[in-house]
Amino acid sequence: MNRIAIRLLFLALFSAGIAFTLNSCKKEAHTLGMDILPPSDTLSVKQVDTVTVVAYSVLQDSVRTDKTSTSCLGSLVDPVFGTTTASFYTQFYMAADAPDFGTNPVVDSLIVSFRYSSIYGDTNSLQTIRVYELSEDLNADSAYYSNQNKRTYSTLLGEITFKPDLKDSVKVGTVKQGPQLRINLSKMSRYLANKLMYAPKSVLTDNTTFLPFFKGLYFETVKRNSKGALLFFDMDAAASRMAIYFHNQSDGDSLSFYYSISSSGARFNHFDHNKYLNAAPDFRREVVYHDTSLGKKLLYLQGLGGVRIRLRFPYIKNLNKLGTIAINNAELVLKNYETDTTLAPPASLNMYKVDSLGRYGYITDYTDGSTYFGGDYDQTKRVYRFHLTRHIQEILLGTAKNYDMYLMVNNPTASSLIKNRIILNGTKPSVSSDRLQLKITYTKLH
Repeated sequence: MNRIAIRLLFLALFSAGIAFTLNSCKKEAHTLGMDILPPSDTLSVKQVDTVTVVAYSVLQDSVRTDKTSTSCLGSLVDPVFGTTTASFYTQFYMAADAPDFGTNPVVDSLIVSFRYSSIYGDTNSLQTIRVYELSEDLNADSAYYSNQNKRTYSTLLGEITFKPDLKDSVKVGTVKQGPQLRINLSKMSRYLANKLMYAPKSVLTDNTTFLPFFKGLYFETVKRNSKGALLFFDMDAAASRMAIYFHNQSDGDSLSFYYSISSSGARFNHFDHNKYLNAAPDFRREVVYHDTSLGKKLLYLQGLGGVRIRLRFPYIKNLNKLGTIAINNAELVLKNYETDTTLAPPASLNMYKVDSLGRYGYITDYTDGSTYFGGDYDQTKRVYRFHLTRHIQEILLGTAKNYDMYLMVNNPTASSLIKNRIILNGTKPSVSSDRLQLKITYTKLH
């Protein structure tokens, strides 16, 4: 076996030793791998934090939003990111097959309600929601994304302007229920209420015949000009449903029938970022007009299919000029630029590598578990950290390619509605100690 092969074998075994250490102890990251070296070799341990990092923010085309446990409505005007408006489409299922509304039924009202889950933004801002009937089918087996739309009929079924209230209970009949948004769909027009009440028996046999007859509803948010918020609703809650209230000749008043939002049914969110027309100038120059040099100053991340960060280490292989080295630790550190904001930063970030065909892939260190790999926000130090030890070692060994990586708020491989955004320091901000940097601890073997 020649000398080069021996070195590669040693480094592979060393990397495997680091991986074993990561999974078997709770030592600080910068000491990992130290205990598998002879004492004399620790004198060769060195650190470097001047590795060139190229990073800049780019648009994210969309995010998958079908069948999430929550749905989002509302319009938020962010002073940096501009306006984001959320709307959604959903099917409704009959709560029972072949409903019998009795003799000569008459509609009293048709109410749709959604149980509040959370709010992101200004709780005092008024929101306006408009409701339309779908004219295009939704398919429960299809994947839907945040940039998609479905056709609707032009008749406005309902409209409400309201201030979100996540604290006060709501009286429904004689019973108090938790905070919810309630929209009357029979006040402006009785069309939909009559359609449901007087539907042919043939379409009320079961939901298989009902869904082509009533394809669902579109809840559209009217865009705000300032402030605002994004409102999230628990779609699995019992209160999230549509109810038709009626009376008939045989049974009298106070009758009702429900249409549920099935967890197995189709629904998805649509997000409109207004093409970032009213975003901050520096944001637009970097993200919309692709001035990648501005990534040296600030970096932007936004959920809901908004903005992601492209990241690369173009000269990382220059570390091989140091000789044969073993990476003890490689830590990527990202610092929050904003010290005070009412819009909370993401609780965690996602990082993936992307090959030459644009396919996402896991970084090797991800397989050691999220506790080690990182990505969680440290509220005290206002930083995110990722460990890329094995990834960097593999690049130096030539066993992995130095692909670009992406930082995202949303997981691109799953349906998710993470609303948070954040501004991070770039690679060369005014305060250099707070820059985005890759800190590497290594052992020089020869």
